[in-house]
Amino acid sequence: MPRTATLGALAAVVGFLAFVEFTSGVLQGYYTPMLSDIARHLQIHDADVNWFEGTQLMLSALVVPAFAKLGDMIGHKRMLLISTALTAAAALALPFTDSFWVFLVAWTLMGFYVVWLPLEIALIWSRSRRLEGRSVITAKAAGLLVAALETGAILGALAGGALIDVLPLTIVLLIPALLVVVCFFVILFGVKESPEQTGGVLDTVGLVLISLALICFTGGLSLLRLDGGLVNPWSWAVVVLGLLLIVPFVLWELRHGDPLIDVRMFRSPALGPVFLTAGLFGVSVLGAQAPLSTFARTDPDVYGYGLGTTGFATSLIIGIYLVGMITGALLFPVIARLATPRVTLIGASAFVAVGFLLFLPFHDSYLQVITNMVIVGLGSGALVAALPAAAASAAPETQTGVATGLTNSVKTVGGAIASCVFGIALLHGVASTAGGAEGTAGSLEGYFTVWIVCGVTALAASVLLLFVPKQAFTDRTVNEAEQQPAVM
Repeated sequence: MPRTATLGALAAVVGFLAFVEFTSGVLQGYYTPMLSDIARHLQIHDADVNWFEGTQLMLSALVVPAFAKLGDMIGHKRMLLISTALTAAAALALPFTDSFWVFLVAWTLMGFYVVWLPLEIALIWSRSRRLEGRSVITAKAAGLLVAALETGAILGALAGGALIDVLPLTIVLLIPALLVVVCFFVILFGVKESPEQTGGVLDTVGLVLISLALICFTGGLSLLRLDGGLVNPWSWAVVVLGLLLIVPFVLWELRHGDPLIDVRMFRSPALGPVFLTAGLFGVSVLGAQAPLSTFARTDPDVYGYGLGTTGFATSLIIGIYLVGMITGALLFPVIARLATPRVTLIGASAFVAVGFLLFLPFHDSYLQVITNMVIVGLGSGALVAALPAAAASAAPETQTGVATGLTNSVKTVGGAIASCVFGIALLHGVASTAGGAEGTAGSLEGYFTVWIVCGVTALAASVLLLFVPKQAFTDRTVNEAEQQPAVM
């Protein structure tokens, strides 16, 4: 296909979706530099900030399967509009409360934005169905969307870090909420609906079963983080119950004619490792955000470690990290074309592993932290763009939205597990001030745990991807998938 034709088709497919991802990026970057300020405002411990991530990730894991399936059934744009309206309502509630529990509920409901990217990738895949080089077009579009996302995250982090130093928290929290409202109207008037919907009836039994499983599992993880939760047998019993509830869900889905999730996709030699990689990647890309911010804000003169940065200086670290993610996202289709998507995924996971493991010896200076995060960012950006695009190219045609949604669902489950583990690690052995009094910062040993877990899980993802077929996620694989009614 000529280059001009490819770029023209790409521009037509992406459309206004870039602004949607820009808004998503703002939401993901804006709040991070002010997490310590929010903790002080709500009068909670730094380790309790992980509750925000944990509960939001739990909701994300619940809503993505349903919204992804409904996108395939009744239209991806329609589900984008619904999720954006719910996100806007929750974001508008944040500025007007100082209650931890009310804030936590609103923050959790704001997590509906996580369905945007998988719905967009599915929409792009649907609209490019009759175009030559469909996998390449989708990969390029995914890279551009992730670049828009991370640009929004950079600007959001810089704006959030700067504004929190000069404006009241209420005003600062109102700004991203208004942006989400604008995003709703951009989708309403600027985004075209996917040309074909599968129709059918939503598998409500499957939805209830998987929801109960995820609620029990992630709820049990939250109980483990409570004081004494690790030695409370009821906390572990809830976690185990969540795992056991997966069994009736799988059995039901295997018998259902139009399942919520075609669980056979997990047996695919191409899709199975992608889903597992997404889960391992979620540990670092989702679970490590709050610890990075609180580590940077910790005063070394008081606790003996940390960088003692201001809100704006913290946002600069995040901004540089996100520049690395943009670079990785834009390089992904280029490197994938020169090598293969599989090799690119392996290399991206290795970058994430190296970056986090470098924190173990190098974490004492601003430059060291930035260097580590640039390396992590290059790999993370490529993975954010590659995983949903890879899932779309390897999935059956009627399961595109579900497959891209599953990369996000599994990623959020990985992030929820990590958020629990990291919260416990940071709360254990809470740091004391120089005067000997108990402080509010986490322990240095806890941060070492965060870096080790993130590095090892990313390394495991690299090894896992070695078992993916060499020609996976290419147009040849796409043609084969489209000729098969289901993934066996």
